[in-house]
Parts: sequence; structure tokens; C-alpha cells
Amino acid sequence: MSNERIALVDVNNFYVSCERVFDPRLEGRPVVVLSNNDGCVVARSSEAKDLGIKTGTPWFQIQSQAAGWGLVARSSNYELYGDMSARVMEVVGRYGTWQDVYSIDESFLGLVGDPAQLQAAGRDIRAAVMRHVGVPVCVGVATTKTLAKFANRIAKQNPALGGVCALEAMPPEHVAAIQGRVPASGLWGVGGRTASRLKMMGIESIADLKAADPALIRKKFSVVLQRTVMELNGTECIPHAEERADKQQIMFSRSFSTPVTTVAEMEQVMTVYAQRGAAKLNEEGLRTSSMTVTAGTSRFAGGEGSFPAATIRFVTPTQDPIVLVRAAVAAMRQSAIPGASYLRAGVMFHGLEPLSAPATLDVFGTGEPGPDVGTVLGDVRSKFGSMAIGIGIGGFAVAPAWSMKRELASPRYTTEWKELPILRA
Repeated sequence: MSNERIALVDVNNFYVSCERVFDPRLEGRPVVVLSNNDGCVVARSSEAKDLGIKTGTPWFQIQSQAAGWGLVARSSNYELYGDMSARVMEVVGRYGTWQDVYSIDESFLGLVGDPAQLQAAGRDIRAAVMRHVGVPVCVGVATTKTLAKFANRIAKQNPALGGVCALEAMPPEHVAAIQGRVPASGLWGVGGRTASRLKMMGIESIADLKAADPALIRKKFSVVLQRTVMELNGTECIPHAEERADKQQIMFSRSFSTPVTTVAEMEQVMTVYAQRGAAKLNEEGLRTSSMTVTAGTSRFAGGEGSFPAATIRFVTPTQDPIVLVRAAVAAMRQSAIPGASYLRAGVMFHGLEPLSAPATLDVFGTGEPGPDVGTVLGDVRSKFGSMAIGIGIGGFAVAPAWSMKRELASPRYTTEWKELPILRA
């Protein structure tokens, strides 16, 4: 057997931890992070969990009790979280033979060594991330991704382990005992409905699922759950990121803080959203062959709803924000109904392909080819901030009235020059 193992590095309470890096007063206090337009709780600190606050709880239901609880709420600060995630993944990636970034706060990593060396590597990763980024992580190490996830769970729930669990460093009987106590629903990839069906077959714990016949599980459920059973038994079945299919689509979608009721306002929305989507294309080195624009009123409002949608196909795949903005605005101009109270809209790009030879822009009129429009805009934003430049209303520093409500947002400490933290000696 190879001595390479798989580690799962997971940031503890990621959104809250990012907020605490720049506001130490939040340490030890119950903190929640809210969804778009400050609607519902999407992240909680351990202290907030202890208060019984659930993910998805509407903010208006607990807002009046917040002061009494000492509860602090923050609007989602996606710019900060995205940048902090990139920093975490860069540090983590230094320690692995390969890296598979699974989500904004999780990364699989290839590690080599015996159980004691793996434990030491996990401790080094934790210390490095805390030193360089300032957020706490837990590390689980095992022979498969499913077992690494399980080991990470053990690391999180057992403070005596110091945030690191190399499964093979634990006595086998201890691992078996834990697997016998943890329900199957506590396993990566096993949802509540699947767990209920498994229970009807007498499979209640992780240990029960591990002992199940893989062929029977595939017949009764799916090949995905069969792979889970095999991974529980040490057979690696889930490929690394480089073996996966290419990304199929990119979407930029948001709800409005106030309804958009005119076609002119909806054109503004499309101008901004198409540019945000184009920026994502440029960041990932992709271009699109088709684009879908959508909008919608509330399904619960009285009267007839309106849900316009249109798909535009481009003769030549593009990532040019000017082309995308014009197409999005024209499509929504024909589809939106004046007077309808639209509460959300989105732009989705399909048919993505690598950007091999982008169209060039003669920026200074020299006759020499220069960078493409998307690259120019992206470079300016990365240097001077996301509001530094844009097309049409997308270039205005003052956000329009329909922009997403973020009344409790912290500063974008790491991505906006004007919001850099100030240190006083």
C-alpha cells in the first residue's frame, strides 16, 4: 500500500472566523452571518449554536433578542471571504503533493508519511494557516476522501486532539467504536432521505454502512453511495479535481433590496450583472458561447407574476464585457414588463471553453495589439478596487438603490484600498 494519504483541511466556522481576524472583539461572542439582503442566518459561531440559533433562521425573528444575548450579526462580506479563502488555500497547498480545493473553506491534500508524520504535518498546517491568515482549521487524514472527512469530524468534536486526527494513528477499536455511534447521516454524501431509507434496511450507523454489501447498495441506491461504502473500507473511488469534467457554467445572480419596477432599472441591473459575470470568466480564463438572462417577481405576491428569460447565442465565443453587457441589456429590454415588481435577476454563461486567443484592444491608439477589454478591467479592479472602473452604471462608485442590502457589513479589509484596516501603536 502506498504511504500517500489524503488530508481534509477545513476552516472552522469560516465566515465568522474571517470576521474575527479583523475584529478581535468578536472572539468568544455569539456571532451570526446573514444571507443576501440580511435575510437569514447562513453561518454561526459555536457560541451562537449554543444559543440554539439554527442555520436558516430569519434575522427578524431574533433581532430583538440579539442585544440581550450579546449576539453580533454581520452581513455577508463575499469579497472578504473569497480573498481569505484564496489565502488559506495558498498556504495549505504548500504542504501537499497535490491539492483539490473542494469549497470556499475546504481543501483535500495529498500527504506522505507514517501516522506520526501525518499528525505532525497536520499540526504544521494548522499553525501555518493561523500564523499567515489568522483563521483556525481542523485537519483529518486517512486513506480516502470519505474517511478524511470522517477524520476531520473527529478532529473538530474532540478538543483533546488539538484539531488534527490522522485516522491510522488511532487504535482501530476506537475508530470502530466511533463509527458505531455516529449515524450514517453524519457521513459525507449521506443526506437525511438516504439515511431514512438506509434505516429501513437496518443500516443506522457508519459502521453498519461500512459492513453493507456494495453491490446491494448500488442496486438499492446509486453508484455514488456504493463508492461511499468502498471508501469506508479503504478503497479510493473519488477522483482528484484534475480528473473531473471542466466547468459547465458560470452564474451571477442576486436578490434586490428594493423591487425593480422599470425597464430602465432592469437595464442597469443587466449592465452590472453581465460585467460581474464577465469578470468571473476573465478570472478563470474562459469564454462563453451562450448567455441566459433571467428575472423574477415574488411567487407569493398578489397578481400575475413575471419571470422573463432569454438565451443569447454568440457566433464567436466571447468574454468581452462590452459584448456581454449589450446582449444582456437588449434581451431584458424585450422581455421585462414595465411596472412588474422584480425581486431578483441573474446572468448565466454556458458553453464555456478556454480562452486561447482573446481579442485585443489598442488601448493607446498605437496600432499595436494590447490586452483584451476584460483583462484591462480586471487588472484595474485588482489594483484599485472593485468599484474603480466599469461600463455604464457598473462604473459608478455609488451603488444604485436596488443593490443588495448589506446594512451590517464589515469592511472589505483585504480587497479595497479605502477599507484597509488601520493599526494604531
